[in-house]
Amino acid sequence: MEEKEAKLSADEEFQLPDLTEAWDVTATPQADEHLSTVYLDSGDLRLARWGVSIRYRYGEGWTVKLPSDGSGSALVRDELVFDGSPDEPPPRAVDLLTPYLRHEQLHEQARLETLRHVLLLRDPQGQLVATVVDDDVSVLQGHPAERRFREIEVEATPETPPGLLDAMVARLLDAGTQPPARTPKYLRAIGGPEAAPAEVTEAELSPSSSFREAAANAISQGVIRLIRHDPVIRLDSDPEGVHQARVATRRLRADLRTFRSELDPQWTQALRDELGWLGQELGTARDADVLLARIAGHAETVPEASAEGAQEVVAALEERRMAAHARLLEQLRSDHYLVLLDRMIDAAHNPAVREGEGPRRAAKVLRPLVRKAWRALDRKVNSVGESPSDDELHVIRIMAKRCRYAAEVAAPVLGKKTRKLAARSADLQDVLGELHDAVVAETWLRGWAGGRSSATGAFAAGELAAREQDAGSRARARWPRAWARLKASADRAGLG
Repeated sequence: MEEKEAKLSADEEFQLPDLTEAWDVTATPQADEHLSTVYLDSGDLRLARWGVSIRYRYGEGWTVKLPSDGSGSALVRDELVFDGSPDEPPPRAVDLLTPYLRHEQLHEQARLETLRHVLLLRDPQGQLVATVVDDDVSVLQGHPAERRFREIEVEATPETPPGLLDAMVARLLDAGTQPPARTPKYLRAIGGPEAAPAEVTEAELSPSSSFREAAANAISQGVIRLIRHDPVIRLDSDPEGVHQARVATRRLRADLRTFRSELDPQWTQALRDELGWLGQELGTARDADVLLARIAGHAETVPEASAEGAQEVVAALEERRMAAHARLLEQLRSDHYLVLLDRMIDAAHNPAVREGEGPRRAAKVLRPLVRKAWRALDRKVNSVGESPSDDELHVIRIMAKRCRYAAEVAAPVLGKKTRKLAARSADLQDVLGELHDAVVAETWLRGWAGGRSSATGAFAAGELAAREQDAGSRARARWPRAWARLKASADRAGLG
């Protein structure tokens, strides 16, 4: 489930105020709870360094919390609960932690005892709209800066109305709590954020940044994106997991390609080869996801007479997709993959920049690299004439993506014109991506129909293929305008 909550700190003298003054709710106190919780982590606190935790709480079982996202006073994070004995975490839970732990093992790192007071907040219709938790926490084992602390949480529910969470936080602040904190209990128990600095971080680049800083930041962004989406793939809860991991892998390869003239060639090629392996594995699964989503969507709109045959097509694609995902999971659980993650994390800290007379400013290095990517794309478009083939447009799409990635890396250093170039490159990439997906889907459908003994399935596949052909034609008609807008943006950026 997704957890959305606001955390605040309070001292021993704090008195919980009347929260019904902040919103039209009733507040019902629950019986106090005594909680015993054990947290596990690696010896070098890798989970804490990624904002992840695994705990065993007596009476509740095992819980994994994945990295948080969100803004303002609220944390939004995935919370997954598993049954199991306190002696050993369940394999499914540990599997989710693989990209963070890699070759490290879990050990007990903290033990907490908590006295919990709970208030249930309900609206006038009786719906539970929030839970307020007042925790008095004692740290029995860990490396804390404080042996005891108090924490107030306001946790949202699916029925929480907009504004309620912020109103409750404001009321609590007025009553004497400290501003919302993003430090989980586990991190407080082991000494706070200083005890577990992030393993990989993104930097704030500026026109004065060095090329080494820009290269390290580009690699860091890709590594963070890849590792953060790995558990989503393992859960198989959202196709965006595979999508974003594939984007991260492609982006890393593209950035290394863009930077290759400034990096050690052997180091660069070795990483690109390994990322190419991973990209191929992710690509097979992603292509299966895209094909299934496209054709399943069209299948819902076919006439009733074709519905049975369309479901036959979708069933075949679902089987194909399951096989591709199972193959991908095998690779994500391999030592090959874990070694690659270790190498990419090292690359984020130590990019193999060629030695020169001294540190070079990123702006001086990146502008020619963006110009090079743009001019290669421009030459390719000029070479294909007014009626390019599908294959030629696919190559243009790939080159537009390279131009986009180069511009995105350089934008924090070169400014808004380069950022606009990246946006226009993305627009062209999207239009040609729609064309490519339609062509791939049409080809698959016609090939599948040719091997069917079922007339209903073959007929439906042909009907679906016609729809993909129409979608491809519409995308093809849009690409000249997308190209013209990109070219104008490049001219304004002085890349012509």
